[in-house]
Amino acid sequence: MRIATYNVNGVNGRLPVLLQWLEETKPDVVCLQELKAPQEKFPEQAISDAGYHAIWHGQKSWNGVAILSRGYEIKELKRGLPGDPEDLHSRYLEALINDVVIGCLYLPNGNPAPGPKFDYKMAWFERLTDHAAKLLEYKVPVVLAGDYNVMPTEKDVYKPERWVNDALFKPEVREAFKNLVDQGWTDAIRKLYPTETVYTFYDYFRNAYGRDAGLRIDHFLLSPQLDGRLLKGGVDKHVRGWEKTSDHCPVWIEIADQVK
Repeated sequence: MRIATYNVNGVNGRLPVLLQWLEETKPDVVCLQELKAPQEKFPEQAISDAGYHAIWHGQKSWNGVAILSRGYEIKELKRGLPGDPEDLHSRYLEALINDVVIGCLYLPNGNPAPGPKFDYKMAWFERLTDHAAKLLEYKVPVVLAGDYNVMPTEKDVYKPERWVNDALFKPEVREAFKNLVDQGWTDAIRKLYPTETVYTFYDYFRNAYGRDAGLRIDHFLLSPQLDGRLLKGGVDKHVRGWEKTSDHCPVWIEIADQVK
């Protein structure tokens, strides 16, 4: 099963890019972030015509997450991250697909830091960590995929010295990511490429894509039940070079079918 995550940076404005990528790569499951569309404006028909079932959690102008499935039933499990009933941001969606729990997340950016946005990011991170711990208790296959807005190490950012005060790279953010992983999760892309430089995001400014000056902020965390089933993965970097494309690249992994 091929699972992908892609921050589309506006699902309607980038719809031709999304559809072209889906046709080209045909992932089985896709986690989308930053839909930037209210619930009723999600392009359900176009996604269906491309061969995908979909569930989505929209929000006007900002945020928004969706899970697409090709050939597998989607059973929605959770809409919104537990822990704060007053948080109305559409940043988390969870479903069961082919006996795998898929958590699609869009972690807050947090800039400027310090400030209320950074405080919200850290609180959201804490809630995600609490929920992730509960998921591990079920001892079932789980994938937590999405835009984490975190560069975990200096290897995950071009010229790290320029990012020391950024909310995506501050020590407490990287520590929060490490604490999450240390619960027992596997950072899939880093496991596959332990020493290589891998980027998933290129800013629109300063020719970042052309200079390969990127960040690795889109991640897959796998529960122990999936660690041994990880086959391969990568970044569809060329999509970042398409016309009117997102500033993120699609990222994907393949996991082996479970032996019945």
